Amino acid sequence: MALAPAPSTTLVAVSKSFGPAEIAPVVAAGQRVFGENRVQEAKAKWPVLKQESPGIALHLIGPLQSNKAAEAITLFDAIHSVDRPKIAETLRREIDRSGRAPLLFIQINTGEEPQKAGIAPQDAPQLIDYCRETLALEIYGLMCIPPLDEPPAPHFALLAKIARTHGLPGLSMGMSADFEAAIRFGATHVRVGTAIFGNREPPKQFVK
Repeated sequence: MALAPAPSTTLVAVSKSFGPAEIAPVVAAGQRVFGENRVQEAKAKWPVLKQESPGIALHLIGPLQSNKAAEAITLFDAIHSVDRPKIAETLRREIDRSGRAPLLFIQINTGEEPQKAGIAPQDAPQLIDYCRETLALEIYGLMCIPPLDEPPAPHFALLAKIARTHGLPGLSMGMSADFEAAIRFGATHVRVGTAIFGNREPPKQFVK
């Protein structure tokens, strides 16, 4: 059974693998929140775009390596992929060092797929408590990517249930094919790429 939609839902336009020429028309149309998968790609293309268009917010939606945490804290306004104690500890140190604190989402692997990042649902409460109580990290919400071959609704419902249990307001869930269902289940952030930019042909200069 669907939960109530959130009071508002933020559209995160997923611009990974697209260059400034493709992104500029989307910015001109009024979009201000963009998602990237890789720190290095974002570092290569967004500083100039942000200078040219004040008010841009960048969200990291891909896995984060500990050695990229400092750059991620500098570049991004939200990180959707906190999924293990080590990265949480590194983010705590970098936030203390820089004084900059992006919104943080814990990524949950609701389908328990071995090839995907994210903590298993049964281990999520321990990580949430560790981040909040031990590290004093402010966790805004949860993120998931449902399996491609399964209906997304049960995964959205599970994520919403875990968030509700822990009093977390943010739900980053839903992509081009299923964002409408995600909104019905309370998504506060939907990550939409193909529906905005079309199919991806990665520019060589951004492939790392």
